Amino acid sequence: MTLPPPPFYRFRPHPWHGLDVGSDVPRVVNAYIELTPFDTVKYEVDKTTGYLRVDRPHRGSAQSPTLYGFIPRTYSAARVAALSPTAAGADGDPLDVCVISERPITRAEILISARVIGGIQMIDGGEADDKIVAVLHNDPYFDSVDDLSKLPKALVDRMIHYFTTYKLMPDAEHRVSVAGVYDRTHAWRVIEAAVADYLDSYDLAPPSLRF
Repeated sequence: MTLPPPPFYRFRPHPWHGLDVGSDVPRVVNAYIELTPFDTVKYEVDKTTGYLRVDRPHRGSAQSPTLYGFIPRTYSAARVAALSPTAAGADGDPLDVCVISERPITRAEILISARVIGGIQMIDGGEADDKIVAVLHNDPYFDSVDDLSKLPKALVDRMIHYFTTYKLMPDAEHRVSVAGVYDRTHAWRVIEAAVADYLDSYDLAPPSLRF
């Protein structure tokens, strides 16, 4: 029997608004990767066009210790801020995600299925700027890692150090701090809040396949 061809998007969707949040939210999410550990330039999706834009060269020597991007169809607003007690508000961006992979992945502008294990509660300029931490879904190296507490402490420390210092510049006010880390249960709550904030802020129907 001949199977029908699979459906597909006729045009490239916007990575933030046109892609699905994931297959088993909040446990497994899609992560759109903007930055790899091998990049010395900060790339960021342009919110209007959806294309990857050069934001800035890294001003210091630090490079991201993990794959870094965001979860589509999420938004950091009032609900996300409410889960960050020391924040005065939220940063108004899609929810950031760090994805750990045993094998090196050197390309950005890719979509990854990521299994959520925790998060880093970062405050940037008084605003909640949470970093969800996940592992590559179905990566056998991390099969037994179901919570941030099961990662090597050195790797968690490296992520915290990166986010604490990556905007640090001489003779400039330091506006970034890490309030702590949290487990997967709290990370799930942050993701659910970011999905609800998105639905409140963007009156868009779920993405559909165009034949």
